[in-house]
Amino acid sequence: MIPITVYKDKNVALFGLGITGLSAAGALKVGGANVVVWDENQSRCETASDAGFDVVDLNEADWSQFDALLLSPGVPLTHPEPHWTVKKAQAADVPIIGDTELFFEEFLHRGERDRVLVITGTNGKSTTTALTTHILKEAGETAVMGGNIGLGVLDMPDFAASESEDGKIYVLELSSYQIDLTPSLCPTAAGLLNISPDHIDRHGTVENYANVKAKIFANLEKENLAVISFDDFYCQQIALNLSTKSEVLFVSSTPSIENGVVIEESGFSIVKDTEVVRQVDLRSAPHLRGKHNMQNAAFAVLLALKVSGDFEGLLKGLISFPGLDHRMQQVATLTRSSEAQNLERRLLFVNDSKATNAEASEQALKSFNEIYWIAGGVAKEGGINGLASHMKGVRHACLIGEAAKEFSKTLDEVGVPYDVCVDMERAVKKAVEVALGNAASGTDTTGTGSEAAILLSPAAASFDQYPNFEIRGDAFKDIVRSIDGVSMGETLV
Repeated sequence: MIPITVYKDKNVALFGLGITGLSAAGALKVGGANVVVWDENQSRCETASDAGFDVVDLNEADWSQFDALLLSPGVPLTHPEPHWTVKKAQAADVPIIGDTELFFEEFLHRGERDRVLVITGTNGKSTTTALTTHILKEAGETAVMGGNIGLGVLDMPDFAASESEDGKIYVLELSSYQIDLTPSLCPTAAGLLNISPDHIDRHGTVENYANVKAKIFANLEKENLAVISFDDFYCQQIALNLSTKSEVLFVSSTPSIENGVVIEESGFSIVKDTEVVRQVDLRSAPHLRGKHNMQNAAFAVLLALKVSGDFEGLLKGLISFPGLDHRMQQVATLTRSSEAQNLERRLLFVNDSKATNAEASEQALKSFNEIYWIAGGVAKEGGINGLASHMKGVRHACLIGEAAKEFSKTLDEVGVPYDVCVDMERAVKKAVEVALGNAASGTDTTGTGSEAAILLSPAAASFDQYPNFEIRGDAFKDIVRSIDGVSMGETLV
């Protein structure tokens, strides 16, 4: 835990007693703050009281006494309307912050704000955060990831409390909810991967959402680094209007950038003053398939280079990266002989359960040549309509959950054959059956080999059948594990 001493002897109201809230309350209390906590869930209040926290109904509190309201990230700040605690805090002119703000305020207070990397974006931020952490470790650094992935920011180790903080780095994934509650955000380096419409119910408009994402650059100083994509409209607009004292590097699929990285089919080139200074080939990195992963790798390298000088060690980390659970995770293979083709048919089982919207699934669909696609759940706005142009590799779809009927209409329009399988077990078995059947009949294999992907990339939320995408992905892995003759990945046996 990182003690928050910057609020020593100050009065803090905390609303929201989930894991993040209890962690923040503990960090404040250890640091000497006077904390009162509240939640509309009575059992959570009882848990907090049993843990020794001062539980006070904030409906009845005197808000003039508070120096800050600490709000859990999931509590509405602006849309669809401000939470009642937000209204009370605003009426009393009380600052509204989150646990990530405590983290940055504490390190600013200590004068230890260097060696913090922040990553955000609509898609890919978890993979990039995990990848950045991994390559830093491969380069000999001590790195820990947290925020919206891994540990909560205040549950990370307090490196300053150790004998030496040299070579110790925090890598944070931040959501728009967290950024919105972190006015003091100022990392060593910040990366914005992409922006597509998301969380509109929370931010009101996509423009508001993009403006919140752009705040990661707002406080950067001359010694800091901003890395931003130039490949989508909203990032382009942010880049063109970026006002920062820091160095700015761009990541793009077009070769027109002056400084940064150009994404290519099999890797990327690092460019300085329009000249290519280094080319990186990622064809031997099995868990970084697809151009979107080339982008993730480019961001990871540029951000890591800000705090590590071991370029070769970082590149070695790209090759050894094991992938992120539930994000294009290669979980197993199954090999069968195809007499019609006189070759072995290899099925690659891919767990992309984290793809809870169409934009995320697009990346997976673009990464494999022959796909037997398991999709469905609770559809997001627009369903899979935006994926129509990316389905040329889909040989068959197996639909699950509430979205099956809606998704089938799009597949009918595109001409992709499908089965409505309802649940995961039937979907996996049907996908394997069709893939092996096509191989046996000598149809629908790629011209470049005999590998086909059994791809779980739902393009939908999980809540109709599973509590979260992690449990959905684990269910997929369990079903795959039960298939006769399947060879699980080394970390999944």
